[in-house]
Amino acid sequence: MATGPPSAFPWASSLITRAWINRRLPHPNAATSSAASPGGSASDLRESLSLQGNQGRMAEIFDKMKVEFVDQDESVQVIADNICETGEVPERYVRSEIKADPVIVNAEALGGFFQLVNHGLDGGLLQQIKVDITEFFSLPLEDKLAVAIPPNGIQGFGHHFVFSKEQKLDWVDMLFLATRPVEERSLAFWPTKPSTLRDTLDKYSLELANVSAQLFKFMANNLGVNQEALLGIFKGLPQSMRINYYPPCSQANKVLGLSPHTDGVGMTFLLQVNDVEGLQIRKDDKWFSVKAIPGALVVNIGDALEILTNGQYKSIEHRAVINPVKERITIATFLSVNLGCTIGPFQELLKTGEARYKVLDSVEFTKGYFAAKLEGRRYLKSLKLGI
Repeated sequence: MATGPPSAFPWASSLITRAWINRRLPHPNAATSSAASPGGSASDLRESLSLQGNQGRMAEIFDKMKVEFVDQDESVQVIADNICETGEVPERYVRSEIKADPVIVNAEALGGFFQLVNHGLDGGLLQQIKVDITEFFSLPLEDKLAVAIPPNGIQGFGHHFVFSKEQKLDWVDMLFLATRPVEERSLAFWPTKPSTLRDTLDKYSLELANVSAQLFKFMANNLGVNQEALLGIFKGLPQSMRINYYPPCSQANKVLGLSPHTDGVGMTFLLQVNDVEGLQIRKDDKWFSVKAIPGALVVNIGDALEILTNGQYKSIEHRAVINPVKERITIATFLSVNLGCTIGPFQELLKTGEARYKVLDSVEFTKGYFAAKLEGRRYLKSLKLGI
């Protein structure tokens, strides 16, 4: 059992994990308002965002990517139900490479991922979002298809990231939404059933925006870079959510919930909706299972932060595996760079060494990430210099 935080995150010693600590994450405005609520009010965040500007424009990023996706109208949940009758997994879902991958049970001491506890998120809100998301995936298929992903789209319900008709498919149904900035939301993709879901997602999105702003400040202090410079890269705190439903599969050793990949963002927060585990991270060609702490947010560093920190923080390859008898449901929330920024190592971090990564604008970065088809660390490696 790890007794301290990963060495890559010394700034996190007051924030994280199991025995790695139980202090409440302070409100971003705690210095001026000790009575502020744990997650912060809507007016607090709006004031913060108005000062930072609101140019994340997630929907605009998606529109400019021009990455084509092949239509895939199958529901994995329906396929999983059919397997009970046929006993066979469709060939497009069979992943022969799984058997060769060694897996180690405990991943708590590895860097790149940490678990945030006593984060200040409202417990009632967390319980409500778990209830709402579970109810959404329990709806008849026609209700979920009311917010289906359109052809070559990226938001909505369905089977995402299908780049070709020959591609092996992940054993998951997803609901993907651009959640912040608020004015960039495409509400046509926000479910109206259950009736409380939209409001719950809105409140959860706000609270995570407060948490992410605070974490970025801790990171800036740890790195020795200007807080405003780091926050400027994430101006407006652009945010999206991918809500995942992994049906059980009696032949779980043949399928993958999510293919191995890194996240092409700054930071990702993962909330376990139920108690079924499945997250694994890769290090030294071995897979390590992550045991989620009840009530914690699993946080991982994305590609953008690895580049910005010149490799001091690492984006870790990860995947999702399937339980043979139980469904698994999670909510992944992504904090992305803003549309108008340039991504490259901070100059303050180059005083004792050379830049290890290319410099590119955020639209080019995002488009390249999806064009690389989410294949492990391939895209991040392509941006390294001197290789």
